[in-house]
This record gives sequence, structure tokens and C-alpha cells, in this order.
Amino acid sequence: MGDRGTSNHSGVTDFILVGFRVGPELHILLFLLFLFVYAMILLGNIGMMTIIMTDPRLNTPMYFFLGNLSFIDLFYSSVVAPKAMSNFWTESKSISFAGCVAQIFLFALFIVAEGFLLAAMAYDRFIAICNPLLYSVHMSTRLCAQLVAGSYFCGCISSVLQTSMTFTLSFCASRAIDHFYCDSRPLQRLSCSDIFIHKIVSFSLSSVIILPTVIVIVVSYMYIVSTVLKIGSTEGRKKAFSTCSSHLGVVSVLYGAVFFMYLTPNRFPELSKLASLCYSLVTPMLNPLIYSLRNKDVKDALSKLLDKKKSLL
Repeated sequence: MGDRGTSNHSGVTDFILVGFRVGPELHILLFLLFLFVYAMILLGNIGMMTIIMTDPRLNTPMYFFLGNLSFIDLFYSSVVAPKAMSNFWTESKSISFAGCVAQIFLFALFIVAEGFLLAAMAYDRFIAICNPLLYSVHMSTRLCAQLVAGSYFCGCISSVLQTSMTFTLSFCASRAIDHFYCDSRPLQRLSCSDIFIHKIVSFSLSSVIILPTVIVIVVSYMYIVSTVLKIGSTEGRKKAFSTCSSHLGVVSVLYGAVFFMYLTPNRFPELSKLASLCYSLVTPMLNPLIYSLRNKDVKDALSKLLDKKKSLL
């Protein structure tokens, strides 16, 4: 499997996830760090979904989107974290060929869906601030469901294309993936195929995914800022900006990490791993904190839920 005689991926039954290039003495520390982050992801995102589903006051488009954001964060982090943690305790660090395909497919699906969902959330904030009187008309239940379904659909189409392109490559040099999960960029380095066309198609696909979502977000906030600056009172401007600050924080963390990873040259794989760590685990951990700490409605709903739990004890 590891020699040049292998002509295509049909002879590959598994891969090796190299992970972080640190000494064995740091594996326990990294395991505990990953465990803490993943526990926070589970607690924060399941908690956020529970709050949104149980409090009738949060039955609005913004919280419908936020509940789906928590769902996506929970699942794409779960695609990565358990396998990464188990590899800190094993010598082989292997992942089956089918497991690698599944990991790339599911991670790509959810991360792309999150990008489109964040664009839908920006549009929601644009309507809420720039056209508040028509908010209930524009942001109907049907439209919200269509926007969320469209996000998952775009994620699925992108994932199918990305996964199929990656695994039509020939892997004949090595089975060792220099990453802590299966990703297309480190897999390209294992290929003995001519990947020039593959890189062009991957870049085009990424552009088709990223550019429209970034344009929607940027244009929405241009109109939002313009509208907010026209508000006469300082208190009114502050209240309007406060409804957008959480979303802006989430967008900044996710897209900052994604752009950093794609702009990092292949000769610095450790930097790519750090960027991947940010958007695969750190972002899903921070999102519930950002929305809960800066959102009065969520804090009130959480307080109400905790009081109800105490009264039942």
C-alpha cells in the first residue's frame, strides 16, 4: 500500500492520521484539552437547542436559525473530535478508507451548510433592522425553512463534488495523512496523479461557495450600518448594533480561520492544523457562548429553565 506500485486508491484499505507532531508526553495533555473543548461543545450546543425548543418566546426566525447553527456545530465537531481523541491513545492512528470518505463527506457538508446559514442569518438581521415593519411578511416560516433546507442542500452538493474529486485521485506514495482528520488538502499530497486540474476545480468550487455567502453578509451589513447610523438616539443605535454583534463575532471567527487555512502554504502543515482546529472545534465551542453571553433573551430563557429545574428537585 505504501509503494509506488499502487496505481490507484483501490489498493488502499486504510490511512494513517499523523496528527500533531509532538512528543508522547504531550498526548495526555492534548487529549484532555480536546476532551474539555468537546465537552463544552456538547454542553453549549445541546443546551442552546434545548433552550430554543422549550421557550415559546424564542419562536422567531433568528432563533430558528440559531438552533440550526447549534445543530450543525454539534455534528461537524463530532465528525472530528472523537477520532482525534482516540488517536492520542493508539499507536497505529489508522482510519479505514470508508471512514476517511465519511469524514470528508460529513465535515464538508456541515461546514458549507454553516456558511450558507450564516448568510441567511445576515439577511434576517438586514430585514429586522432595515425593514422592521415588514419583518413578519418577509421572514415567513416558509422562507426560513427554505433558507435552512437550501443551506443543507448546498452543503450536500458541495460535499458530493469535493469527496468524489478527492477519491478519484491515485494514492501511491504513502498512507500517512499529515493532519488530525481526513481533509482534501493533505490527501492531495499523497497522490501520484496530476492534481493541477483537481486544484483548479477545488478552487472554483470553494469560490462558488465562499464568495456568494461573503457578498450577502457584507452587503447586508453595509445596509445595516447605514440604517443604524441614521438612528437619532445613542441608545437606539446601541440596541440595534447589539442584535448583530453576536452574529458578526461568529462570522469573524469562522471565516478568519477558513481564510487563514486556505492562504497558508502547503509547506507549513502545522499552521493549517491550527487553523483547522479553530474552525472545527474552537468555533463550535465559542458560538453558544457568544450568543448566550451577549443575548438577553437567551440569558432570560436559560434562567427560567434553570429555575424550573430547581423547582422540580
